[in-house]
Amino acid sequence: MLAASAWASDYLTQHPILLDELLDTRELYVAPDWAALDAQLAAQLDDHVGDTEREMDALRQFQQAQTFHLLAMDLQGLLPLEKLSDHLSDLADLLLRHVQRLCWREARNKHQQQAQFAIIAYGKLGGRELGYVSDLDLVFLYDDPHPDAGQIYSRLAQRINTLLSSYTAAGRLYEVDLRLRPNGESGLLVSSIEAFEDYTQSCVVWEHQALTRARFCAGDGAVGMQFERIRNEILRTPRDLVQLRNEVVEMRRKMHDGIRTRAHCLTSSMTAAHGGHRVHGAIPGIGLCLTHPQLTANSGNLALLISPPN
Repeated sequence: MLAASAWASDYLTQHPILLDELLDTRELYVAPDWAALDAQLAAQLDDHVGDTEREMDALRQFQQAQTFHLLAMDLQGLLPLEKLSDHLSDLADLLLRHVQRLCWREARNKHQQQAQFAIIAYGKLGGRELGYVSDLDLVFLYDDPHPDAGQIYSRLAQRINTLLSSYTAAGRLYEVDLRLRPNGESGLLVSSIEAFEDYTQSCVVWEHQALTRARFCAGDGAVGMQFERIRNEILRTPRDLVQLRNEVVEMRRKMHDGIRTRAHCLTSSMTAAHGGHRVHGAIPGIGLCLTHPQLTANSGNLALLISPPN
């Protein structure tokens, strides 16, 4: 394994506790049972209730062990690319659910047992294309009439971000990018469903393009369903494809001219880490959703490519 991949060697060097995973190769090459692993992680976290440091280490060690299992299967040729991406995305979803649950359980001044709060994945995780070192593009939404809801869920989102991105002796879970939220870096950390819907109705084409790779991944399912409704309505809105094409051409001109408009800033943040390929996807991303509404399904981009619409 170490001879086959320098990255695998570095990963094992950074996390020597993973050497224990090599003791039983029968388990090493078995596809993950996420339901069973979810229950296993929940039990581990329940053993450390009230000890934040041990909870954070348990999350990190779980993530590293499952990543290492997937890496071993990958190097043996047991996982095609689309299945590997699915598993890595499922792992991130699972961890986000537990992180959100832990952060709400430990939140001060919470006004109810269940948070009316959802984590929305964009980008690689949203499109179920996660890689071994991908960051997480996240947006936080809530639907709660409580007068202090904005403040309560803003603190929750901050705590989630800290738990995910902080380094401990066991490492870090994920790098998190929050710049795709409404109004980007200048916007609020969390948005109400109403504010999010109002914003998406008036935002530029690039922000609509981002929705083609967005999905609910953790939190309150009712809030997630409202996000999916908004997303589908936006992506299925009738558009003038000639006008859309002109907008793409104009946006690319502005990018090349260096004009720092709001849309350009968003596009820069979306393409900086991914080689700029998203710029070319605006017409197929939105245009195809119009003519083939089934493409709005959140089955992941690779799955959609493998099973194109009839």
